[in-house]
Amino acid sequence: MIKKLFTYLLCLLPWFLTSLLKIDYNYLNKIKTPSFTPPNYFYAISWTIIYILVAYTVYHIVNSYSLKQIPNSYKRTLLINYVLNQSFTIIFFIFKNNFLGFVVCLLTLISTLFLYEETSLLKNKMKYYLIPYIALSIFATILSLSIYLLNI
Repeated sequence: MIKKLFTYLLCLLPWFLTSLLKIDYNYLNKIKTPSFTPPNYFYAISWTIIYILVAYTVYHIVNSYSLKQIPNSYKRTLLINYVLNQSFTIIFFIFKNNFLGFVVCLLTLISTLFLYEETSLLKNKMKYYLIPYIALSIFATILSLSIYLLNI
């Protein structure tokens, strides 16, 4: 039981690394945003749920296969998705670059679609846990593009 919990935590905790950075979340209040911009607490709640779901899918794949059996394409896609996801916070809130924030959002969405496909090939039932991630990535991409366009 403890080994399973430890494995799950190893899958989950890296997704929260950027939360350890000192970030000016008030930046969002200082720029023009579209009318459909949700309140700040929405992001903390929604991304926490997404990270729990992604970690759950990774956990199940790690427990179903040995590390050598997991295809490199899955590992690569997961790594790319992770790096893109984590880099958004740094690019948007620390560097305050709206255009690159949009680009990273779009690339995160694309890599999330690839992650969905790779997950379905390994453990088809687990792909459904990634649907909220796809939905939130679509929303984040639209929001990010809108923010960029409003602040040109």
